[in-house]
Amino acid sequence: MSATQGDLGDTHGSGGNEPPAGFLAWWRRRAAVRRAQLEARHLLKEARRILKRKGDQIPGAVAATVRSAVQAVVDAVEAGDVERMRKANVALDEVMDDHLSFARKSTLREYAESIGVAIAVALLLRAFVVEAFQIPSGSMIPTLEVGDHIFVSKFSYGLSIPFTDMKVLKYSQPQRGDVIVFKFPNDHSTDYIKRVVGLPGDTVETRQGQLYVNGNEIHRERERRPCRYNESATAGDDHDCEYWVETLGKKVHETILEPAHSAQDHPRTVIAPGEVFVMGDNRDNSYDSRKWGTVNMDLIKGRALIIWWSRGNSAPWDPGAWLKAIRWNRFFTVVR
Repeated sequence: MSATQGDLGDTHGSGGNEPPAGFLAWWRRRAAVRRAQLEARHLLKEARRILKRKGDQIPGAVAATVRSAVQAVVDAVEAGDVERMRKANVALDEVMDDHLSFARKSTLREYAESIGVAIAVALLLRAFVVEAFQIPSGSMIPTLEVGDHIFVSKFSYGLSIPFTDMKVLKYSQPQRGDVIVFKFPNDHSTDYIKRVVGLPGDTVETRQGQLYVNGNEIHRERERRPCRYNESATAGDDHDCEYWVETLGKKVHETILEPAHSAQDHPRTVIAPGEVFVMGDNRDNSYDSRKWGTVNMDLIKGRALIIWWSRGNSAPWDPGAWLKAIRWNRFFTVVR
């Protein structure tokens, strides 16, 4: 006789008796019942697996003994009697040790299999769903700061064969304003992160620091608030800047300009099919498409989703400074 899913459901009583008076006593009893149920579920699963897979190697009398012990566990679970469950679990465990040890998994093997499954799931998630990246430079300030750790959606635009640039399924393409991670066109071993400003067929140019797409001036407004950054945490490496809020497609985001820099011009460029033009939000301090050209969509790894951890530079031997450098306010910030 086999147990149904309901055989292992939660049971609050004990052979029809009410739980002991007092919340703490009731909670302890409930925890004990759950532990016994989990152990029973594990033993039943193992015993049935062995009977099914090794049945032809098990003498009939032994199989009958194991099935009898299995039924005792099922009956104890149905009764909800924790002491009865414990005794039935011990009896079934001993029967399997005595007669089915040749087919039982060792503790080491069970741990190894569990760890193997966890690693396989993590690799699949990394290959197809999300991947973590760390921001190494200030080219995307103020959207992303040095030391931000982000999750990137790897299925935003399609699915790739892991460890290759081959796309097996394309169902979307980047939009203007998307922040993307991609393999650097000149060195595929290096990942870059920038914002998409031009799509296939667009014309892109910059004049006096102003961005134009398809001949239209991209709207931006100056924010009158203090702007200063230091991407290396080195004394004397501070940069004075200006905040500009830019509207790019449906995305509204902040950029910064440095008054000390002369405005960068980029000649009118027509974006080829299958390519995108990218720029950093730190417009005067970004190595991007204005320098090395466009990005092929097959090199795009995904779209930036969220900042899950952030910490600035600090002396590694100073725990106090290390903790102080954590940017708690940036945790779980959506990348816009």
